[in-house]
Amino acid sequence: MNLIISNNSETPIYMQIKNKMKNAINTNELKETEALPSVRNLAKDLRISVLTVKKAYDELEQEGYIKTVQGKGSFVIPRNKELVKEEQIKTIEEHIDKIIKIAKITDISKEEIIDLFNYLYEEE
Repeated sequence: MNLIISNNSETPIYMQIKNKMKNAINTNELKETEALPSVRNLAKDLRISVLTVKKAYDELEQEGYIKTVQGKGSFVIPRNKELVKEEQIKTIEEHIDKIIKIAKITDISKEEIIDLFNYLYEEE
């Protein structure tokens, strides 16, 4: 997994790590039972504090994405498929809200948006 963080972002670094790992887990880039980089190694690779990485890992564990085993490391835990689907639906809803706002500002009709969606969806 290639993890890139931005020092210029308004989002705290630990949150960037957490969000990117959550996304990697949800998109199956990080697979169930896969080991994550150690806290020390990731901190070294990203040139950040060990405490920052630890905070991201702690939150991932609290949210049920990973499990840390003392002396062995942190691993992606099997996810409830329905919970993952619900999280993805929530993300889609957020994007649709943005699309609706843009469409209303620029006077693009619902039918035009639906046609565009259908065209792009069929292209995939």
